[in-house]
Amino acid sequence: MVERKTGRRMSVARQILILQLALLALVIGVGAALAVVDERRDSDDAIRRQVSSIAQTLALSDSTAAALTSPDPTAILQPQTEKIRQATGVDFIVVMAPDRTRFTHTSPELIGQLFTGNIDRALAGATFTETYAGSLGPSIRAVTPVYDSGGTLVGLVSAGVTREQISKQFAQSVPVILFVAGGGLLAALLSSLLVSRRIRRQTLGMAPDELRTMYEHHDAVLHSIGEGLVVIGRGRSNDARVDIVNDEARRLLDLPEGPVPLSSIPETMRVDDASPAKDQVHLTDKRVLVVNQHPVEWEGNRIGTVLTIRDHTELQNVLGELDSVRSFAESLRSQAHESANRLHTIITMVELGRNDDAVAFATNELRVSQQLIDRLMNAVHEPALAALLLGKMSEATERGVDLTITEDTALGPVPSLNARELVTLVGNLVDNAIDASRASESPWVEVTVMEEDSMMVVAVADSGPGMTPEALEKAKGRGYSTKSGSRGLGLALVSQVVKRHGGTLTSEPAMGSMLVVRIPLREAETPR
Repeated sequence: MVERKTGRRMSVARQILILQLALLALVIGVGAALAVVDERRDSDDAIRRQVSSIAQTLALSDSTAAALTSPDPTAILQPQTEKIRQATGVDFIVVMAPDRTRFTHTSPELIGQLFTGNIDRALAGATFTETYAGSLGPSIRAVTPVYDSGGTLVGLVSAGVTREQISKQFAQSVPVILFVAGGGLLAALLSSLLVSRRIRRQTLGMAPDELRTMYEHHDAVLHSIGEGLVVIGRGRSNDARVDIVNDEARRLLDLPEGPVPLSSIPETMRVDDASPAKDQVHLTDKRVLVVNQHPVEWEGNRIGTVLTIRDHTELQNVLGELDSVRSFAESLRSQAHESANRLHTIITMVELGRNDDAVAFATNELRVSQQLIDRLMNAVHEPALAALLLGKMSEATERGVDLTITEDTALGPVPSLNARELVTLVGNLVDNAIDASRASESPWVEVTVMEEDSMMVVAVADSGPGMTPEALEKAKGRGYSTKSGSRGLGLALVSQVVKRHGGTLTSEPAMGSMLVVRIPLREAETPR
C-alpha cells in the first residue's frame, strides 16, 4: 500500500489548478474587456451609419427643398421630421438654413435659434459625422446639404443620437458579453478540475518537494539494493513498457538497456494475480530465481505489481551437490546395514561348520556388487556420474523400486558438460522417475547413458503414468513434480542444462514412460 506523509504543503495538482484558473480568469477577463470595447466601437459606427442615412434621405427628398423655399418651412417640416425621428429612434432631426437658423428641432422652443456645431464641410457640399456637445448634450450627428432642382444650396439637414441614448443601447448588450464570459469561465473551471483530478491521480496527490524527494530516494534505492526490482503497471498489454526495472533485474533477466517491453519479462512472472506471492522459484536459461510478487494499491485501487528477484543459482547448485552427497551417505548406510547382516550370516555358517557354504555366500555377494561397480567405472568416464548411478540404485532399492542400469550404458569424456551439470541432469531425471514409478504396483526404472551420433543420450524410463507434451512443456518452464499436490524444480533444472548446451528434452513412448535428453558432446564453434 503506497502511503505519503500528510501536511499543509500544496499538491502539484492543486498548484496547477490555481495557476490554471488564474490564467484562464485573466485571459477571459481581458477578452471580455476587449469585447466590450469592440462592441462600443461597433455601436458608434452603427449610429454614424444610421444618422448619415437618415440625414441624406431627408436631404434628397424634393419636398424638403420645396419646404425650405416656402414662406413657412417650420409648419411643413416640423411634423414630418418628428414622425421620422420617432420612427427611426434618433434623438433629433434639425433642418436649417445655410445661416444656421433652425426650422425644426425636438425641442420646439429652440426653433428659430442658431444651430450649434460644425457645418463648414456641409456648406462645401460634403456629408460628414462628428461627436459634438449640442443643446441636448454630447451626441453623434451627421450633417448634409440640401439642394433645389437647380443645384442651389437651400439648407442643411442634421440628424443625431445623444451619447446618453447610445450608452443605454450599449448597456443592453453588456449582459450578453458578461454571460458568455461567465460561461467560458465556468467551462474553464470544470475542465481545470478534471485536469487537476487526473494530475492528482497520476502524481498520487503529492507536493513538488515530495515528488522530488521520492524520486531522489527512489533512484538511490534502485541502484543500491542487491535484489532485482521490476514494477509492472496495471492493465498493460504485452507491448507496453515495464514501469521500473533496476540494474540487478536487468542482469538477472538478461534485459537490454533502455525501455523494457513486458514481453521481455519471463511469462511465468507476468501472472496478473491480485494476491501476493512469496518465494516462488522461477528458472531462466541460465539462473534459478526466487521471486516475490506484491500488488500495489492507491486509494483502494490496484495500480501495479512489484516483483523482487533474488539469484539462487549457486545455492541451488550447492543443494544439488548436497543432495548427491546425501544419496551417497544413504547408500553407504544401507550397504553397511546389509553388510552387517551378511557378516552375521557368514559367522553363523562358520560356527555351524559349513565353511564352504560361507565362502560361497560371501564371494557371490561380493562378485555381484563388484561386477556392477567395475562395469560402471569402466563404462562411465566421469567418476561423479558413476557414483551417482550407484547411489541411486541403493536409494531405489530402499524405496522398493527396481532400478536397472542398462548394458548399453557407456559414456566417455563429455567436454561440453562439467561434473556438476552431469549430476544435475542425470540425478534429477532419475529422481523424477523413481517418484513417478511408485504410482504403479510393481515400480521399476531403467536408465541408459550413452553416446550416439556425436550426442550424449540420457534415456530414463519408468513404470509411472507418463507425461503429456503439455505437461512436459509446463514442467520445463517452472519446475514440475510427480508428487501429488506439489511442484518442484527437477525437470526445470534438467531443461535449463539442456537449453544451455543446445540439446533437446523429449517424452517418448515406451513400456511405461520415458524422457530422453540429447546433448552435443562438443559445443558448436562460433564462426570467425
